[in-house]
Amino acid sequence: MLRIGIQALGTLEWELSQLKQPPGTRFQIQPHLLANAEAGKIALQAGAVDIIVSDWLWVSAMRESGMALSFYPYSSASGALMVAADSPIHTLADLKGKRLGIAGGALDKNWLLLQAAAKQQHIDLSSGVEKTFAAPPLISEQIKQGRVDAVLTYWHFAAKLEAQGYRQIIDGKGLLKAIGVTETIPFLGFVFKQSWADSHKAVLSDFFKASSLAKNQLCTDAAAWHNIQPLTKETDPAILKILRQRYCEGIVVSWGAGEQQAAARLYPLLGVSGQQPEAGSPSLQPGTFWAAE
Repeated sequence: MLRIGIQALGTLEWELSQLKQPPGTRFQIQPHLLANAEAGKIALQAGAVDIIVSDWLWVSAMRESGMALSFYPYSSASGALMVAADSPIHTLADLKGKRLGIAGGALDKNWLLLQAAAKQQHIDLSSGVEKTFAAPPLISEQIKQGRVDAVLTYWHFAAKLEAQGYRQIIDGKGLLKAIGVTETIPFLGFVFKQSWADSHKAVLSDFFKASSLAKNQLCTDAAAWHNIQPLTKETDPAILKILRQRYCEGIVVSWGAGEQQAAARLYPLLGVSGQQPEAGSPSLQPGTFWAAE
């Protein structure tokens, strides 16, 4: 039995709803609904679930603090910096003196990436920018109501804003390039305890294969996508179209030594250490990325 933590308003539920288990499959899924990302992290650490979706930055930080978690890529879809269509903001430098809404907390991967990219341009976002941290739906409402000038949010919320006429300044892939990373690095992945994975290698292998097939089906079969539309909580054809486009762009095409080495080079630049941002953070922890062999 695979106990999988599923975030409310997340995209994993889309995939699991289409996941098929061929004869001989060595797993059954037991979904556990979670309120948010933090609830998932707590559930995994407490042993209430076996797998959640999170990022490898957190996995490495947790390994550094003594908990041996591992990561297997789920999606390379990335968040984005969004503004109103008529906004005077066109570059990262234009954020100075503005109000920025940030989905998640101060250690959210998108925020760490944005700060690192800004530093490459000698822009300090730690001061001179009024920052608001909140859940993605609240951040979307903030910009719609004019309470913030720009939002840095998760990919599917950015896609919805884009379909509603908001303009993208830069996305996660663009931020990576601004830092000097040309490889496509999937930040989101399945996260689990290494000790559990070591004793469930066959089950994990079957699950990863079924997960990949489900994702591909959603991107190639219009009927499959139609079936999961109620889970998106959207009915607007324009929003549904761009949601599917961005979701499918996030399919992980390559995950090998090149991408993993690029992630290791990137990690110190983001200043994540023991779950606290600090200068000169140590290297990406060995074992962060799951290897079945």
